[in-house]
Amino acid sequence: MASYKQNVGTTVTNFAGNYPGAVEGELWYDSSAYAWKYQYANITTESWATGGNLNTARSELAASGNAPQTVSLVFGGEPSPGHTANTEQYNGSSWAEVNNLNTGRRILAGAGLNTAALAFGGFNGPPGTQNVADTETWNGTNWTEVNNINTSRRHGGGNGTNTSALYSGGYSGTPSYLADVESWNGTNWTEVNNLNTERQGSVAVGADNTTALDFGGNSNAANNLGVTELWNGTNWTEVNDLNTGKNNGGGAGSATLALSYGGYTTTAIANTESWNGTNWTEITALNTARYFLAGNGTQTSALASGGDTGSPTGATEEFTGGGQTVGAWSTVNSLNTAKAGTGTGIYTAALSFGGSDASGEIANTESYDGTNWTEVNDMNTGRALKAGIGTSTSALAFGGNPYPNGARTELWNGTNWTEVNDLNQARYGVAGAGASNTAALAFGGSDAGPNLALTETWNGTNWTEVNNLNLARVYLAGAGTATAGLAFGGYVPPANKSETETWNGTNWTEVNNLNTARRSLGGLGTQPSVFAIGGYSTTQVGNTEEWDGYAWTEVADLNTARSSPGAGGTTTNGLAFGGETPPVTSATEEWSSSSNVIKTLE
Repeated sequence: MASYKQNVGTTVTNFAGNYPGAVEGELWYDSSAYAWKYQYANITTESWATGGNLNTARSELAASGNAPQTVSLVFGGEPSPGHTANTEQYNGSSWAEVNNLNTGRRILAGAGLNTAALAFGGFNGPPGTQNVADTETWNGTNWTEVNNINTSRRHGGGNGTNTSALYSGGYSGTPSYLADVESWNGTNWTEVNNLNTERQGSVAVGADNTTALDFGGNSNAANNLGVTELWNGTNWTEVNDLNTGKNNGGGAGSATLALSYGGYTTTAIANTESWNGTNWTEITALNTARYFLAGNGTQTSALASGGDTGSPTGATEEFTGGGQTVGAWSTVNSLNTAKAGTGTGIYTAALSFGGSDASGEIANTESYDGTNWTEVNDMNTGRALKAGIGTSTSALAFGGNPYPNGARTELWNGTNWTEVNDLNQARYGVAGAGASNTAALAFGGSDAGPNLALTETWNGTNWTEVNNLNLARVYLAGAGTATAGLAFGGYVPPANKSETETWNGTNWTEVNNLNTARRSLGGLGTQPSVFAIGGYSTTQVGNTEEWDGYAWTEVADLNTARSSPGAGGTTTNGLAFGGETPPVTSATEEWSSSSNVIKTLE
């Protein structure tokens, strides 16, 4: 039988939108495109696939929870009998043994990345004795003992990074089930507010010690809990329960987008549930039912390692799909002036300002109404390589090149630009975050000398220096707000960077890297949902990656590959405009994601 491609000469494409008259589940022929099309809704394919087995089969092990599926780290556990210090690293297909923990143990907790992990708590003796308070940090090669947790325990939930983690609940023996929570700041553990429900055998996920989700477990009152609690950096709040109460399962993701898989009820189970920030939904189950397994990764790309099926197993499964944004970029009306520049706003009300064209730095400002770009009043000082934040009626532009203008700050009120107080440090290639011209964050860049890690906050009147980025870099991108920012990509000679850091209003924390290292990229959205678009790797790229508060996932590329684009909007409805292809371009694209997607069939 001939395929659709053989019949009509088209290839397979996906794009968002609704063809007039199309109904979900309906196949029709689009005469304007000479193609058969099919209307889908909520494309959410997901599956568990078998990966390479651990070298040492074991249960009661821990994982570097923030590590991507393809570069995971597991450590400790029970190979039966006893406990182990064994550490293994996954490369996406097989496990390799690396340097052991200093203290062998099982039923411990883990956090961090494969290059910067944290192991804490656990058990290393016969039943009823020897809970462990030891904490160890992993630098990509070796484990180093650091300060202990305050309460020795096992069976607790761990999440975060090796500089910003939480340990929630657990079992101490006296008393048995704990509600205690401790926060790690990279040096010390501090007791913070307790869980509402004391328990052991729960799972915790989350980016750092300011945001977490703890679910499942058992307590004196119940063997199998569905209880789910959300941590906001200060308190725990009970939210909607798991559909299946269970203990000692695995988990992955963030406080807003998570997975729960495996565990124990009256036997080992394969149940998998997906969390969307409000509710849990049952989805495709594990291939191998088990409990006491290790989990890490994201809601769309997770790993289940080891566990107990009746005896310790080395089975590894890789989860793909479920929950990823479906959408595409479509070309719309161009800017009036082709340029590489800065922009902000939303997809129906955006602003493009300053930048550079073939003649050099320019002050040109254009306003977008959702259909057309219109030239409005220029900036006072034309400049490129600056940052811009805010909305189409309340924007802020700061930094830039040529260098003598690198401290300049201008405020847009919807009609005119006004010069206001300068940055404390002149710089170009700087990034920013902020929702309006009254509160902003400026970070990174260069002052024509070394790259800068310097971060400054704007209160509507003045800039104030605050805590620096962990990685000094130039030509990076930013998104989010002045109290919840995200910094990603950039350049540190001689290499483009993929590093990502999140700002909590006080400190920067290193989190999972971009999939594609690049500089001169654009950013849009707010935490925990951000896009990184375009940029330069070895050439201009159209890559779009989505941050879900935990990790980056590649989504549909720009139609026009470019560096230094202007950007605005959200990961549901975004806008990309201008940039360097080369030469400079005026091309504008709108991103639209939808629960309804049309697929052109072969």
